[in-house]
Parts: sequence; C-alpha cells; structure tokens
Amino acid sequence: MFRSLSVPNYRIWFAGALVSNVGTWMQRTAQDWIVLTMLTDHNATAVGIVMALQFGPQLLLMPWSGLIADRFNRRKLLIATQSLMGVLALGLGLIVVTGVAQLWHVYLFALGLGVVAAIDSPARQTFVSELVPDSNLSNAVALNSASFNGARLIGPAVAGLLTVAVGAGWVFLINAVTFAATVFAMTLLHTSELRSQPRAPGSAAS
Repeated sequence: MFRSLSVPNYRIWFAGALVSNVGTWMQRTAQDWIVLTMLTDHNATAVGIVMALQFGPQLLLMPWSGLIADRFNRRKLLIATQSLMGVLALGLGLIVVTGVAQLWHVYLFALGLGVVAAIDSPARQTFVSELVPDSNLSNAVALNSASFNGARLIGPAVAGLLTVAVGAGWVFLINAVTFAATVFAMTLLHTSELRSQPRAPGSAAS
C-alpha cells in the first residue's frame, strides 16, 4: 500500500507536498474567514467572489497550464510556483497582521494564488512520473490523491484552531513557512535519480 514511499525521492516529495497542501487549504479557509468577519459585515457575495478568484483560474487556464507543465522542467517549475505562493502568503499575512488589509487587497491575493496554483497543479500531478518507476506509478498517484484529500480535511481545521489562537494573519504567515519547507524539500531531491519524461515540442531544456 505504501511501497512508493520506499523510493527516497518520492518520500521527500510526498512529505513536502503534504505540508504544502495543508498550508494551501489553511490559507484558502482563512481568506474566506477574514472576508466574512473582518472586512465585510458577513457579506456572502464577497466570500463568493474570493472563492471564484481562488478556484476560477484553475478552470480557465487549464489548457495553458498543462502546456507549461509539458514544456518546462517540472522540478524547477514547482520550485518557482511554490516560492511564489509563499511570497503571496507572506504578503497577505503582513497586511492582515498590521491591520491595513482591505477587501480589494484580498481579492488580488486570492487571484494571484489562483493563477499560480493553476500552473502548479498539473506540474505537481505529472511530476510524480519522474519520481518512481512505472511499476509504482499507480500507487504513487493514489498516495498523492490521499494526501490531497487529507489536506482538505486537515487544513481548514488547523486554520480554524490557529485563527482562534493567534489570529487569521498568522495563519498566512505560517503558511508562508510551509511553502519554504516545501521548496527546501524540492532542493533535497536527487536529480540524478529523476526519470526524464518526453516533453512537448519546443520545450525548455531540463
């Protein structure tokens, strides 16, 4: 059931991806919370706009984000996207903690996270094929799916506890640290053991 975790590269990747997924769901939950309770008077429309900005880009940009994942070195691409999401989390956390956040700020950060996540998602899904042999690929994909779904349960719960304990702004700052941990995990991968995959014509060199 967990045989893919016997592969060192996959084990490192799995740990980093789990931390990143939990952090992302923490941020998404906290964003909705501050819009509902801090920046509006329980305005459901504003919350709906934030959610659309978070998830809409993944639907609209799917054809292009898939092409980007096919053309570029996925490890380097993931380091870039995870770093950008960390910067977005840090920026949002700072303006919330310092008390200068406005609703339009959150809209912009939600859109930024949505756009970067749209590029990150297909690269993350296809990167698994570079980490494990073909015999373990179905198992690795299943574990990735379990990790993602587990994060959807854990992230909002952790965000709720942290919001009560230290405030929503610190949820974003903590999330920025989770992205830093994920980028660090990516740098630990043994690149010589990655399995190169066919790339789309005109792709960038690995």
